[in-house]
Amino acid sequence: MHYPWWYVPVLTAPMLIAIIAVLHVLVSHYAVGGGLFFAVEVSHAYRTGNREYLAYLKRHAPFFILLTVVFGAITGVGIWWTIGLASPLATEVLIHTFVFGWATEWVFFVLELTSAFIFYYYWDRLPPRIHQAIAWIYAISAWMSLVLITGITAFMLHPGTWLESPSFWRGFFNPQFVPQVISRTGGAILLTALYVYLHSSLTLPGGEVRNLIIQRSTRPALLGAVLITVGGLAWLAFLPPSARMALEAAAVLTVLTVLIFALTIVVFVLLYLGPYRNPGWMTPGFAAALLLFGLAAFSTGEFIREAVRKPYVVYGVVLGNQILEKEVPEFRKEGFLQSGRWTRQFVADRYPEVVQNGRILPERLLQLSEQDRRLLGQVIFMHHCNDCHAAETGYSAVGPLLFSRPREMLVDMIRHLHETHYFMPPWSGTPEEAELVTDYLLSIAPERPRGIYPTLEQLEARR
Repeated sequence: MHYPWWYVPVLTAPMLIAIIAVLHVLVSHYAVGGGLFFAVEVSHAYRTGNREYLAYLKRHAPFFILLTVVFGAITGVGIWWTIGLASPLATEVLIHTFVFGWATEWVFFVLELTSAFIFYYYWDRLPPRIHQAIAWIYAISAWMSLVLITGITAFMLHPGTWLESPSFWRGFFNPQFVPQVISRTGGAILLTALYVYLHSSLTLPGGEVRNLIIQRSTRPALLGAVLITVGGLAWLAFLPPSARMALEAAAVLTVLTVLIFALTIVVFVLLYLGPYRNPGWMTPGFAAALLLFGLAAFSTGEFIREAVRKPYVVYGVVLGNQILEKEVPEFRKEGFLQSGRWTRQFVADRYPEVVQNGRILPERLLQLSEQDRRLLGQVIFMHHCNDCHAAETGYSAVGPLLFSRPREMLVDMIRHLHETHYFMPPWSGTPEEAELVTDYLLSIAPERPRGIYPTLEQLEARR
């Protein structure tokens, strides 16, 4: 282990990341699509001399800036804060691999913020041509930020040839890059149209401007739905083998994948029947329903994208327990406690009797008292398992999954984690350390509930 673990009670660190990340993704895609929306529509309003439409766009701008620039920036920092604590090794790999990419993205981000504030605060003080140019600078900068971030996040799912020959460009232009750029661009366009529908239906009770907004937003929304579908199909086609297996073998992921395409089709049909053919349908309730369908589809897609990476955080490089894949054989040979600087120091300070010449002797670990064995088992659990599992209660809690399993079964399961559960990272310790983890797990396992057939041990005890 290169870093200490971070414990988030009940919720677990990955779920905290997921909550913050999904909120940020939904808002950041509105920042991208909204930038394109303002650039196109402000240009149209200036060209046609529609001052009423310009007035609406100006009223929409503060809402857009507060949501995307302020809330988006806060949640963006929140993502860095949480991944730095929960997945420090994976974060280190991404930073070292894509230093040039991160630096470039920050340039576009600063340009994006600057142009957004100039666009709004100098609305009536800039000549129309310059005002339009500022809007397009923002739109292009926001989309370039999406492209750069997508290349890096797509790398986490499928690094491609980078695994054989690491380089920035091989990692960035990975097999998932184009599919995800297509789908995310489509998502940005579609979500923006849905946001605009709801905002205009609430702020404009009716009239020519509202009909104009509905008319001009519908075709981009339909295009966005098509891009999401095309990008999603390409995403499926370029999944790495382990991710495809995870998707096909987990029933819930299969159902959610079907749900994404079903919701996208529902949104497409409602867009066609509603604002495209019958603009009068665009009431606040109809607009809210459309937005909820869109948010549900997008959020589900984010969940699946993260879930199919298991057992990796970065495919083929960093495992879910914050260990480099290439380090597993060494950890198994030297011992999990010995291989980690934090665990090694903890054992040396607390149990010097098991250490000889600076090395932890695995056989001596089993000579400790039952209480001490459980404590060390908990230490191993927190480093090896805490990144994905709560202990007794909470998200993906281990305790309820055990309910009085026989000790031998638990030990065997731990020693063959990735063989019994393909989405789990491999056990990265010695057989003796597996015994310690078993001691801890047995101490938190609930009693076997009534109605479940007793274990062989329980049957023997009843004779």
